[in-house]
Amino acid sequence: MTDVLAQAYPWILSIHIISVISWMAGIFYLPRLFVHHSEKVKFFGETHDLFCMMESKLFKVIMTPAMTSTWIFGFLLVATPGIVDWSEYWPWVKAACVILMTAFHSWLGQQQKNFIAGDGVLSGRHYRIMNEVPTVLLIAIVISVVVKF
Repeated sequence: MTDVLAQAYPWILSIHIISVISWMAGIFYLPRLFVHHSEKVKFFGETHDLFCMMESKLFKVIMTPAMTSTWIFGFLLVATPGIVDWSEYWPWVKAACVILMTAFHSWLGQQQKNFIAGDGVLSGRHYRIMNEVPTVLLIAIVISVVVKF
C-alpha cells in the first residue's frame, strides 16, 4: 500500500491542492454573501430566496465536497512514507489549523441554516470580521507547510 501511495504522490498532492483551493474559494465567498444578505435583503421574497439558494448550493455542492476531498487526500498524504515527520512542530500546527477551518466550515453551515429560517442571523459587520478567520488559518497552514517551522 505504501508503494502505491509513494507512486501516486504527485497525483494525490495535486488533487489535495485543487480541493483546498476549491474549499477556500467557497469559505471566503460564503461570508461575503452573508454580509450582503444580512445588510441588503429582507428575510422574505424572491431576493431572499435567491440568496438562500446561492448560499445553500455553494455550501452543499462546492464547499462540503471540496472539504471532504481535502481531508481524504490529506490523509493519503499523511499515510505516504516520508512526507510527514510527526516529531516536527509544523504538522501539528497544520493539523490544528485544518481542524479549526473545519469547525469554521460547520459554523458557516449553521449560519446558512439561520438565513433560511430567518432567525439568528448576525450583523454584516460580524460576518465581515468572521471572514478574517480563514485568512489567518490559511496563512498559518501555508507557512507551517512551506517553511516547516
